[in-house]
Amino acid sequence: MRILVAIDSFKGSLSSLEAGNAVKSGIKPLCDEVIVKPVADGGEGTVEALADALGGKYIDVITQNPLGVKILARYAMAGELAIMEMASASGLTLLEKNERNPLKTSTYGFGLMIKDAINKGARKFIIGIGGSATNDAGTGMLSALGFVFYDKSGNLLEGNGANLSKIAKISTLNTIKELKECEFLVACDVDNPLFGKNGAAYVYGPQKGADESMVKELDSGLVSFASVVDKEIVAQTWKLRGSGAAGGLGYGFVSFLNAKLKPGVQIITEEILLEDEIKRADLVITGEGRMDFQSSMGKTPTGVAKLAKKYDKPVIALAGSVSKCANECNKNGIDAFFSIQNEPISLDEAMKKSVASENLKRVSEQAVRLFLLRR
Repeated sequence: MRILVAIDSFKGSLSSLEAGNAVKSGIKPLCDEVIVKPVADGGEGTVEALADALGGKYIDVITQNPLGVKILARYAMAGELAIMEMASASGLTLLEKNERNPLKTSTYGFGLMIKDAINKGARKFIIGIGGSATNDAGTGMLSALGFVFYDKSGNLLEGNGANLSKIAKISTLNTIKELKECEFLVACDVDNPLFGKNGAAYVYGPQKGADESMVKELDSGLVSFASVVDKEIVAQTWKLRGSGAAGGLGYGFVSFLNAKLKPGVQIITEEILLEDEIKRADLVITGEGRMDFQSSMGKTPTGVAKLAKKYDKPVIALAGSVSKCANECNKNGIDAFFSIQNEPISLDEAMKKSVASENLKRVSEQAVRLFLLRR
């Protein structure tokens, strides 16, 4: 019997590869072959999962956080492919609560990461854009890549939320010439438009520190910026689903860099050729740290299960914890799911690598034994 293990990271505890190898150690004596494929859904852990799957190397770069403070960030490269998470430079967790202000925050530091990768030979990018602290429509990132934004008097503007409404002209004369050779795949799992009541500012602005008046100002800025982009760069891209992702960063990517927005798990499973492995498997084991209603909405376990069901493959999912609403996962391709907790235990203890690995090993073994009874 051939088993494919494609399990997401257990955040704060095990990487995707570590979790997969723990499962492998538990089930190896019961089958002929176990294949481990690290996976993720475009959020936290994407860089690590793809680097492990594709044999990439990690690169540390000095950049800046959303408020311009110098920090060290990390991405990975596998040949000409760069794998990045925008949150590593422009994420909300990089700021203290009292520092959060989407009028001031910028994606400039993330743009510096892209520039660094281009200088190192990257021409294809896979980018996760979840967890942003920004609402600048990507103008900070674009500034780092050579795009220049001016007000109506010809004054240079920095890329941030407050300046969106002031932008009157855009210059592309100084953009990095290699951008024309680059392909950007952006992991985007939301369908928010750029502006309006369901747009970037109204839906995500408050969690980034925006009060009611600030939300209105940001939304107005996004409308104004889109009207300028319509005239000078490309028209109507603000209508695209996902353009409001990450404070409008999705819009910046599509409008200026000709990027493609796709569900994160779809990008990653295609990149690692997971479907080919599923075709040859007798059983697929997936999972993540916590399974709940979100797990049924395009996250890694159901993304893997959807592929598996194309070929009528049985799917088992394992998780550190399972909520009552996880039953929706059974309607989305997961035949059975199990919590790996075997006895009362504190969260801190459960998240220790050694404990989580041992629990995965034990429960995966029993799950496969049960599966074998039906064969």
